[in-house]
Amino acid sequence: MNVLKLNRMQLLEYRMALHENNLSVKTINYHIVAIRAFLKFLLKNDIDCISPNKLELAKIPPREVNYLDDEEVEKILLAPAQFTKNRFKLIRDEAIIQFLYSTGLRVSELINLQRKDIHIDSKQFSVVGKGSKIRAIFTTKNAREKLNEYLKTRTDNSPYLFISLSANGLGDHLSRNAIEDLVRKYAKLVGINKKVSPHTLRHSFATSLIKKWADIRAVQTLLGHASITTTQIYTHVDDRHLQKVHDLLEEE
Repeated sequence: MNVLKLNRMQLLEYRMALHENNLSVKTINYHIVAIRAFLKFLLKNDIDCISPNKLELAKIPPREVNYLDDEEVEKILLAPAQFTKNRFKLIRDEAIIQFLYSTGLRVSELINLQRKDIHIDSKQFSVVGKGSKIRAIFTTKNAREKLNEYLKTRTDNSPYLFISLSANGLGDHLSRNAIEDLVRKYAKLVGINKKVSPHTLRHSFATSLIKKWADIRAVQTLLGHASITTTQIYTHVDDRHLQKVHDLLEEE
């Protein structure tokens, strides 16, 4: 195809072909962005072609936030004690689930934590998140108690906070897949009939804070979101708190 003769109809046909291949809207937009960048490059080099502004990105549907309600959170936090007989695995798994829910950590941040990063007598520690940005993380009393119990049983020299118990990887930090399998298993065991992942616990952490009237900018900082737009998805998951705001009118 001669790029100099590229027209809107051909671009439309290309977009339709991507759609027919069952690509998501987000993936199709990646293709369109690449073409726009190429056309801008041509124009910058004085090569006449169709304007990149004629390629519009498709609107992406609002993100669905999958989170656990208070009862479901309570169930999954108590799950290891109900279904795990191995004492060390039980307290390790309790600490992991408590940490994921009560801190809002990403899985990548959790698995890279080292023992030296945490001080049991402190409510605060730091992680290096996305974009190599350092942010403060705060722990609950329950999370610290579970972690302390877990660390007291450790007899290994591994620097990592949460370690694998498998024969091949004993002492290594847990993998992302291992954490995902752990959370998924306990959710299923306690009868939570929805797709549950470690990120679901992060969503639940944020949603719980918003429902308790936490400032959205503070939640943004706790989650390590670069943009407030990302955090705003949590203001739409449960509108009961909005009803309470509107009810203030009745008090006049």
